[in-house]
Amino acid sequence: MQRRRLIQLGATGLGVSIAGVPLHLLAQEKRSGTINVLVQPEPPGLMLGIVQNGPTQMIAGNIYEGLLRYDEKLDPQPLLATSWTANKEGTVYTFKLKPNVKWHDGKPFTSADVVFSADVFLRKTHARFRASLQQIESIKALDPLTVEFTLKQPFGPFMGIFETGTMPMIPKHIYDGTDFLTNPANATPIGTGPLKFKEWVKGSYIQLVANEQYHQPGVPKVENVYFHVIPDAASRAAAFESGKIDIAPGGSVEYFDVARLAKLSGVEVTTKGWEFFAPHSWLWINNRKAPMDKVKFRQAVMHAIDRDAIAKVAWQGYAKAATGPFNSHIKFYSDDVPKYPRDIAKAKKLLEEAGYKGETLRLLPLPYGETWQRQAEMVRQHLGQAGIKIEMTPTDVAGWNQRLNEWDYDLAFTYVYQYGDPALGVARNYTSSNIAKGSPFNNVEGYSNPKVDELFAAGAVAADPEKRKAIYLEVQKLLLEEAPVAWLHEINFPTLYRSKVKNPVSSGIGLNDSLGRASIG
Repeated sequence: MQRRRLIQLGATGLGVSIAGVPLHLLAQEKRSGTINVLVQPEPPGLMLGIVQNGPTQMIAGNIYEGLLRYDEKLDPQPLLATSWTANKEGTVYTFKLKPNVKWHDGKPFTSADVVFSADVFLRKTHARFRASLQQIESIKALDPLTVEFTLKQPFGPFMGIFETGTMPMIPKHIYDGTDFLTNPANATPIGTGPLKFKEWVKGSYIQLVANEQYHQPGVPKVENVYFHVIPDAASRAAAFESGKIDIAPGGSVEYFDVARLAKLSGVEVTTKGWEFFAPHSWLWINNRKAPMDKVKFRQAVMHAIDRDAIAKVAWQGYAKAATGPFNSHIKFYSDDVPKYPRDIAKAKKLLEEAGYKGETLRLLPLPYGETWQRQAEMVRQHLGQAGIKIEMTPTDVAGWNQRLNEWDYDLAFTYVYQYGDPALGVARNYTSSNIAKGSPFNNVEGYSNPKVDELFAAGAVAADPEKRKAIYLEVQKLLLEEAPVAWLHEINFPTLYRSKVKNPVSSGIGLNDSLGRASIG
């Protein structure tokens, strides 16, 4: 403790030294270099409490912080909160905050910021967090470094909502009493993280720099992180190959290029850092319309698709066949469920029993690059082999969003994050209360089953993990029997990086909160 205290004092410029060298200069000597990262597409904004798409989370997750970080097993780790306790009923949680934490503008971070962030700002701006707020009775600042969350009832996934993308801490002194959406500070985000916003040249790059007053000694380890905007996939791959780029995040280059670039000297690849998100892909099936409203038709679709072949060819091995609605990285996953091996004969029999008359169905690809296009072509071929007539409906990202928002599709590709717990990232896609136009990520298929609603509601509030496990096993089996969508793959997004970059992924959300802790060796 004494050594840590000395480092903190040295960083403030006091005259403590080792061998005559001031400690703050030693810390500066350890901080060196620049990391260059691809970002695709360019984010619409960096105010993490307002904008939640993937590129924003990757960049702004290093500017802002949550109360906790999560390791690859999704166990909570201290960050802005140093410790936490709960009552035996699991309804009152008390968090102790780290002392001497400062916002990037030098103002102190306190419990008032936590209450403002969670109970005021995010309540208005963050739809996913707002769903968790429905379980919270009150959030109180007991003293400047203590916050108390009181729940209406036990909420099983409660300890999983404190990462930076779900509950980012927002500076009260900048936003209180303002119009959150139009506050000028949205353009120059201020957090408590290891990296600070420096500059954004639209269409070119976003620059973050070291937060020299960061509350963890020895962090950050680099001076600059640049996020480069390169719209063309081939050009992104070329930039990495040339050495201009140090890190190519998952999805930033095509998968056939990942396989090639990973073989270059001095290049490494990892699929770590996606455990919290657990990307899961499937085919939306519009349950509102014939023939998709028939269970046997949807089961036929499941049997017709060769998931293993698609994983090998389109995804170059960076995906594995999904066994159902739960990704294997999230809590309470089980493979003790009904299976759908590829079986064309069975698919044809089910289609006949469903009364399918050979109608042409519209298939909406996901316009995220060549990998997704290859997958769409393979699925069209597989369905055609079973006798399902398919017509592709090509579109851009905006068109894809609009069609799904308005339920204007027959079959459509998607992938979603599952956020570590079925109550946070799975239930939303199958409960009838989430059937609403205007989102491409809720219950877009229009599936409704009161028993499924009941099970997901019970699973969210059960305090006993064994009880939750039993509930979620039942719901997995029920969903697989009724196949409201056609589950495809668990996507293992690969991150390419140069060997000189050390420790690029150090948490269950990967680059999103690890870049400020990486170094150049």
